[in-house]
Amino acid sequence: MTTPLELQSLAVEIAREAGALAALRRREGVRVAATKSALADIVTDADREVEDLIRARLAAARPGDGFLGEESGAGTSTSGITWVVDPIDGTVNYAYGVPAYAVSIAAVEGPADPAEWTALAGAVFNPAIDELFAAARGEGAWLASAIEGERRLAVAEPSPAGALVGTGFGYDPATHAGDIARLSTVMPLARDIRRIGAASLDLTGVAAGRLDAYYERGLHPWDHAAGALIIEEAGGRVGGYAGKRPGRAMTIAAAPLFFERLTEVVSG
Repeated sequence: MTTPLELQSLAVEIAREAGALAALRRREGVRVAATKSALADIVTDADREVEDLIRARLAAARPGDGFLGEESGAGTSTSGITWVVDPIDGTVNYAYGVPAYAVSIAAVEGPADPAEWTALAGAVFNPAIDELFAAARGEGAWLASAIEGERRLAVAEPSPAGALVGTGFGYDPATHAGDIARLSTVMPLARDIRRIGAASLDLTGVAAGRLDAYYERGLHPWDHAAGALIIEEAGGRVGGYAGKRPGRAMTIAAAPLFFERLTEVVSG
């Protein structure tokens, strides 16, 4: 029986290798290969190459596991374990040279559906600043950083000045008015807002106490699979509207007390 720590170790190893490849391709120059849901929603050649590397490494190490990737879809699991992968989260940042992008890899048990799975292990690696976040179920969450060193992660409740809240906006212009209206309801709880542009780094930012909370509509499973587990193992909560699991409709993450306040406001 493979343990969550063993799955975490594999996720970390592959995330570091994949991140090194992404950083190399960034230095060589980025080519936009296609757009996806909207003109601004891009995919680069590097996204596809990095996902191919991750998929190959996982298939070699654990051939019975399933795979759900942003660029190549799903593969069937015979082991009960599925790997949920975003090869380069924050592709627009990546294309522009903004050093806020990440490789996100999670191992989940159960169906490839965030409403039903149980996350067992996850790793989020930002190669631009050599920073790795990792967690295994029941084992806590950790940061290994070239700047900060290594430390165990713990979420933070907001100060009396208000919460530093991360969020994001979808690529479809038709959704922007609703996103901005929602932001206006959150602002009374906030000391300020951050828009980083990579959901995995927003989530790990909450786990590390760099953000007090994060919410966003429209996330895909690979956007939050690893980051949600890292927050939970850091003592935080992750959910959706009105007590539901995180998903396309809404993802909310925060320390436990503020999570309730933010969920009430966002769901209202």
